[in-house]
Amino acid sequence: MKRRTVISLEQALSMPYATLRFAQLGWRVIRIEATPTGRGLPGDPNRYIGSVVADDDRRSYFVAPNVGKEAIALNLKSPKGQEVLYRLIDELDVEVFCCNTMPSRHVSLGVDYATMSARKPDLIWAAISAMGAEYPGVPGYDPAIQAMAGYMELTGEADGDPTLAGVPIIDLKAGDEVYAAVFQALLEKAETGKGAEVHVSMLQAATSWLITTLPLLDFDCDYSEITRCGNEHRKFIPTNAYPTADGFIFMAIGSDVQWRRLSELPRFAPIANERRLTNEGRHKERDAIHRDIAAITKLASAVEIATDFRAATIPHAPIQTIAQVAGMEAIASKLTHTTMPDGKPLRMQPLAVGDAPANELSFPPKYSQHTSQILTEGGYSPTEIAELAVDGVIPNTEQQSENGQ
Repeated sequence: MKRRTVISLEQALSMPYATLRFAQLGWRVIRIEATPTGRGLPGDPNRYIGSVVADDDRRSYFVAPNVGKEAIALNLKSPKGQEVLYRLIDELDVEVFCCNTMPSRHVSLGVDYATMSARKPDLIWAAISAMGAEYPGVPGYDPAIQAMAGYMELTGEADGDPTLAGVPIIDLKAGDEVYAAVFQALLEKAETGKGAEVHVSMLQAATSWLITTLPLLDFDCDYSEITRCGNEHRKFIPTNAYPTADGFIFMAIGSDVQWRRLSELPRFAPIANERRLTNEGRHKERDAIHRDIAAITKLASAVEIATDFRAATIPHAPIQTIAQVAGMEAIASKLTHTTMPDGKPLRMQPLAVGDAPANELSFPPKYSQHTSQILTEGGYSPTEIAELAVDGVIPNTEQQSENGQ
């Protein structure tokens, strides 16, 4: 696969995750952050979230989405800064530009599609925002969109409070949509020679996943089939986390055949009756079924219950910690890695599909780390680079050093 170059005006998680997927393919990813304003810490706020890993601007929450990238700082509020961006796109043969600032700011920063495509008609331009270009002034973070898109209504115990998902799934969903849309645009560009404009709405992307709930609105279903139900499945009975003598085990019955195999196990024979032979019948006794199964599973260890389930080919799994997941044979060999400045190796999450061309990715860059180097690649002389610093287009490196940046 051709190594392509992506420039991304990015912060937080949604777009950094999208461009991480390009970096995992071996593409060159250059992230742009704002120049210091004096009103807060410079660059991506996520640099300063979590425990200190390498230094103060590369903390734990920032590392994983930003391995394998380069970093520059540009003042895009300045026309000179915008001209620097356009020149870099030309000189570095940039094929993809990404952005996850609010659409209301695109024009003032000179990164709107109309402006950039006029200068480079074959540019693939992709943006993430809370609700898309039609709602340019709406800010968006994953938890707020989880609430807006109904995810919190679907997550948690049936008689409990609405609950966030355990991972920022909407940020990650939006990033995946950018990844897919860029590849679609590259395919179309190969045929037409034209670039593309992609707007990913976090809200729309999230709502596209409501395939098992939203269509039920017009089926006259009881609302219990739509709203949250804890660890149970709304349709397939029994599916739940069950207590064992030493923890929990999750079991999912997806057919009447599987139910028969389960109820034929000696340990589980007491759960069987005629009404429960069909999923429809089991719905009518769902609470009793869960109680009956829990009464059996809690008397044996998780290993003993898992042995029974394996013998009957019943879908099941232990409820693992993240450390246990990382240690699984099926995952450990797929992990990507990076190395801290002090030489300590770090495990990173695997690719979604297949293996990385190289599973070792460079440690995330410090704020503005590659600015001078990349400007030099773009044809700027040392004198011109110094003038850009004086004009406030790029950070003043001496000032950064004095401030400990």
